[in-house]
Amino acid sequence: MTEDTSLTLSAQDCLVALMIAVSASDEDIRTTELIKIQTAVNILPIFLDYDNDRISTVSQMVFDLFEQEDGLDALFGLIKGALPDRLNETAYALACDVAAADGKLEEAELRLLEEIRYELELDRLHAAAIERGARARHVT
Repeated sequence: MTEDTSLTLSAQDCLVALMIAVSASDEDIRTTELIKIQTAVNILPIFLDYDNDRISTVSQMVFDLFEQEDGLDALFGLIKGALPDRLNETAYALACDVAAADGKLEEAELRLLEEIRYELELDRLHAAAIERGARARHVT
């Protein structure tokens, strides 16, 4: 399948893409992570006018990019071009929630979260607070 380079992402698509990327980063997409993504899209105000059918399109784009050598860089290029700065912390919070959803953080997830922090230029203290909140919400 060829990559559709004409795909234009909305801000919501970017948030979904990052959540999918975190879930897929350890090559084991868990049901709890998928439920977390679907729940976020269903209840959060940022997704109020989002077309749920876009989730599968965005997911396929992420999977296709992950198969390419520089796919992660391409993904971040798309996201940084379409995600308003005001949503960077929201994006990171959603990514952290997906990573924490199954109760354990794999090394690949941690590396991707670190890359997201860097690419979205998040302040380390703000990122730590977001991470702490995710951990508190998902403790068993």
